[in-house]
Amino acid sequence: MTMTTLFISDLHLSPSLPEITDCFVRFMRDEAIHADTLYVLGDLFDFWIGDDDRSEFANQIREEFKRLTSTGVDCYFTQGNRDFLIGKRFSADTGVSLLGDETVIDLYGKKAVILHGDTLCTQDIQYLKFRDIVHKPWLQWLFNRIPMFIKKKIVKKVQTDIHSDKQHKPLEIMDVTQSEVESVLDKYQVELMIHGHTHRPNIHKFGTIENQRTRIVLGDWYTQGSVLVFSKEGYALEQRPFHQKS
Repeated sequence: MTMTTLFISDLHLSPSLPEITDCFVRFMRDEAIHADTLYVLGDLFDFWIGDDDRSEFANQIREEFKRLTSTGVDCYFTQGNRDFLIGKRFSADTGVSLLGDETVIDLYGKKAVILHGDTLCTQDIQYLKFRDIVHKPWLQWLFNRIPMFIKKKIVKKVQTDIHSDKQHKPLEIMDVTQSEVESVLDKYQVELMIHGHTHRPNIHKFGTIENQRTRIVLGDWYTQGSVLVFSKEGYALEQRPFHQKS
């Protein structure tokens, strides 16, 4: 069997969307279990309220990761803009290793930089200001210590604001800035980048013939699963149906 490394992002798992959760569970049990490594590049959840969330849904997702990592599959997680509160307790509960905002990895002899992708959208100034605020350690420390019912009210307000903001924001602002993409590639001296966030799955080739660069954008899981399958032989962006065909 060809060994593979799998990448997913932007599942936006939520108790209100069981078809996405069902697809995720099938993916974890039938596919990820046979991989070398699984990378989750952010926005696994529609919103992660904190590692102290012990709801039935949160525990279900924890158990799926624990089931996977206990078989020996390495699993890594990069925080997204919806689950930046995933922390050390989640890691300890699941066996998932947390990564920084940008990480260079080795893919069967090829170096790549992986990230969620929100920091590449430099034209979205309003969002980047919001991101800077919510990533402040003191604010996260405070949020993690307030009662759960207050957290839920705050999160509901944030989700409403995010949805409203997207309705009025030009699409080009929410996409990556090419100069920032090239800057990050230059920073790590690599020719391959993998990210999510923009919900625009594609494989972008640019640069010169002698110095060709590749940016792979992972898809969201709104209408089907989306998986980047990477092996020694190559790679492909693939879809996974929500409902298995009988």
